[in-house]
Amino acid sequence: MSTQFGKFSEITYTRPNIHQLKKDMVKLLTQFINAKDFASADKLFFERNELYAKLMTTYTVAHIRHDINTADKYYEQEVTYLLNHLALLLPLQRKANKAMLKTPYKRQFIEKYGDMMFKDAETFEKTSSWKNIPLSIRMNKLTMQYSKLVAMAKVDFNGEQCNFYGLLKHMQDTDRQIRKSAYEAFAGLYAKLAPELDEIYTKLIKLRIRSAKNAKFSNYIDFMYLTRGRYDYTQSDVAKFRNQILDTVTPLCCELIEQQRQRIGVDKMHIYDESILFADGNADPIGDKDYLLQKTLEMYQQLSQETKEFFEFMTDHQLFDLETKPNKHMGGYCITMLEYQAPFIFSNFNGTAADVQVLTHEAGHCFNMYLSMRQNVLPNISSTAEVNEIHSKSMEMFTYPYWQVFFGGKTDKARYAHLVDTLCTLPYMCTVDEFQHEIYSHPRMNADQRRATWRALEKKYMPWRDWDGNAYMESGGFWMQKQHIFLYPFYYIDYALAQMGAYEFYGRSKIEPTKAWDDYVNLCRAGGSKSYLELLELANISSPFADCTVERAINYIKPELDKAP
Repeated sequence: MSTQFGKFSEITYTRPNIHQLKKDMVKLLTQFINAKDFASADKLFFERNELYAKLMTTYTVAHIRHDINTADKYYEQEVTYLLNHLALLLPLQRKANKAMLKTPYKRQFIEKYGDMMFKDAETFEKTSSWKNIPLSIRMNKLTMQYSKLVAMAKVDFNGEQCNFYGLLKHMQDTDRQIRKSAYEAFAGLYAKLAPELDEIYTKLIKLRIRSAKNAKFSNYIDFMYLTRGRYDYTQSDVAKFRNQILDTVTPLCCELIEQQRQRIGVDKMHIYDESILFADGNADPIGDKDYLLQKTLEMYQQLSQETKEFFEFMTDHQLFDLETKPNKHMGGYCITMLEYQAPFIFSNFNGTAADVQVLTHEAGHCFNMYLSMRQNVLPNISSTAEVNEIHSKSMEMFTYPYWQVFFGGKTDKARYAHLVDTLCTLPYMCTVDEFQHEIYSHPRMNADQRRATWRALEKKYMPWRDWDGNAYMESGGFWMQKQHIFLYPFYYIDYALAQMGAYEFYGRSKIEPTKAWDDYVNLCRAGGSKSYLELLELANISSPFADCTVERAINYIKPELDKAP
């Protein structure tokens, strides 16, 4: 792998020769199986990783360019082609996996790289089936259909064409009527798309359940827990964690929502009031995208030597696409080009504090990948989601001392709003998680029953939520706006688990800043070389499943929540 490349926009995309790639993979696999000593096996292991890294980098380039413009037919075609052929490579991947598990040099590999790659190889063996190849191709087609559908959705609002992200700015307007109208437009868009989205999700549920059965699992939930590498905890542990959030966080959120109601001066809090924390408006960032990027560079140059090197690399290679554009995929993410050891930040700026959160949250993911790719072999580069989100959520809070350059005189408001947001989204995360557990436990639910299930859970975890009579959202339609449910099943409680670690890092940073930062950097460097609880131990972070962990984590931020600016 090499870091020698120019700007992202200058990278040439060439469709890989899959036939030649298969031949090369088979050759390397045969040589690996017949290796006469560990040194030879290790060299071939690296060569196979580099071949895979090159293939995945080609896919990543196409994926990013497709997401920048989902209407681009060329990259839509290329992403579809690559996803289909990646699925068709499954039998060859399984052979390589089995060869790794049977290698006579297993002990030497574990001594050099740890045992996680073998745990993951065993998981891959248990969760893979050749019968799932056509199912995977069909699921990829459905998720691309979903992404394109929501990316291209638009509505006329106040004289401009707005997509979902374009409406977010209006949802934070100080004029309550504008906020209400923006939410009604938002809800109206989803109500309009609902029949197609319901159909897509119904098909995905059926295909996912079939894929679990093909892998000899009795249910999709067990299949996904193992697929996501949840080796250290169970569904029962997650349920207990959700109950901690329900008992500890939900009541506190109700108090904060009531304080907010009084602060903004409304008689009753409706959904369109939740996003505005101050009567004179939220703290929006100063300056445009270029200003924010320059100030972010300066911030990371000051934060540490590691972040300085990292963000200068990101800037030199222009590894960003940040602005909202027509037909652009929703959301934000960090993704990696393995061949170049280069992360990339994708987002949709909208002029709110969320833009700064992107430059800290997604940068936290990228910082982890930047360090890990230079420290670990390919199978150990990335950890599971509940660890990866500690990287991102902790970086948000480690950067608090520098937020003055983004928000000026409204910095205290920005930090307070961010803390409130991190807390009040925890019950929502539990809603998303329990919703999916219910869906896959009762897969015969129709669209109306799914909405009813969502609304019941919404009332349970977020009793303050009031849709002001909007019929579609009152019926439980809000679940549709969470793309993780469509694209990344059972990936969402990870954010809540990770938030506990981020709160702990934040609390420690005020007492022992150097030690807290060093532990954080060590966690980022470790990548996926250890299991979840082992990585928490490495970073001196508590397990979120231990009794009273949520209450202790909240205590790190409670004093600041008691002092609204």
